[in-house]
Amino acid sequence: MELKSNEEKVTRAVLVSVNTGEYDPDASMLELVELAKTAGAETVATVMQSLDRPETATYVGTGKLREIREFCEAQEIDLLIFDTELSPTQIRNIEEETDVRVIDRTMLILDIFAMRARSKEGKLQVELAQLKYMLPRLTGKGMVMSRLGGGIGTRGPGETKLETDRRHIRRRMETLKEQLRAVEHHRNQLRKRRKKDGVITVAIVGYTNAGKSTLMNYLTDAGVLAENKLFATLDPTSRALKLPNGVTVMLIDTVGLVRRLPHHLVDAFRSTLEEAAEADIILNVCDVSSEEASLHLQVTKELLESLGCRDIPIIPVLNKCDLVDGGVAIPQVGNGVRISAKKGEGIDQLLYAIEDNLPVRVKRVKALLPFEKLGLSAEIREKCTLINEEYVAEGLFIDAVINQEMYEKIKDYIKE
Repeated sequence: MELKSNEEKVTRAVLVSVNTGEYDPDASMLELVELAKTAGAETVATVMQSLDRPETATYVGTGKLREIREFCEAQEIDLLIFDTELSPTQIRNIEEETDVRVIDRTMLILDIFAMRARSKEGKLQVELAQLKYMLPRLTGKGMVMSRLGGGIGTRGPGETKLETDRRHIRRRMETLKEQLRAVEHHRNQLRKRRKKDGVITVAIVGYTNAGKSTLMNYLTDAGVLAENKLFATLDPTSRALKLPNGVTVMLIDTVGLVRRLPHHLVDAFRSTLEEAAEADIILNVCDVSSEEASLHLQVTKELLESLGCRDIPIIPVLNKCDLVDGGVAIPQVGNGVRISAKKGEGIDQLLYAIEDNLPVRVKRVKALLPFEKLGLSAEIREKCTLINEEYVAEGLFIDAVINQEMYEKIKDYIKE
């Protein structure tokens, strides 16, 4: 057991994990510590037990559970957080043995979601995911329900909703689904409008805490919440960004990803992640100062592919290069761009990389419009990007970034 210091009165937690060899337990535990910190808990100690498989009744062995109980009594522990998804029976058995409130990894993530969601859609998604998760855990209303008085793992729908009967909860879930369908319909309409208007979208995705919001703020002064906590952004934010070549794109910040995120939580936030699936270009941001930078890039890439993003240009963005010592090799990832969003380093190279991956429907051209076709210049100003114009003896010389529709109209006047 690794003991941590206790400096202020907050929720005192012990984090518990079982190493079965299925994944890197140390890395997962470090992430759980960050998740607990984000939720407002102080990690007093971490416990890890190596087993061929978790115990069916109590997750950890009976001897280890007894050790945990004694430690909790001695250190006045408020909360046990398990680095897995526990069954209702396991939660009940562990609480009865330790007399300490128990939550699992999924409950902790849902709690952070509830704390961080800002938009109507985000709040609806959080509540629906929480109710789906809690419904099978309402049976009996023993220790599990008696400990829902507040604190980490209980934010969101709240005590009154969770203590109503199952029929009411199912009715509430149907209402939430209807409201989400309406919100998603509105979002789809906005996407279609953007496509119709020729708006180019660039989605910022990546592992949580990789610096996505910091990059968004630097590029657009969007004022998106940017702090060193997991899941700092739960709602997509869209802002216009003008590239050096004059093309304006829509930059979208999305929810971050974590290791071993339960699939039903990914589904709950699918409409948010679909912003990436509908994008023209994806920026896959990773914290290059992390030892698992390459793994984070791969996790994100695989999820994007599962959402149908195989044919979308993906630019690996190696962020936080300023935190890497000179002697440490930064991983070279394909067409990856090294930046520091905090210090603004490498941003020019990133913008040029975005330009290089613009969809073919947008082109920068120079054309000489005859006087009888000057009406086209007004259309270019309204629907495209006019970089420069100059009257000459033969008509109007323009330098513009145009879409495919406008290209067809002026292709006869384009100058090489």
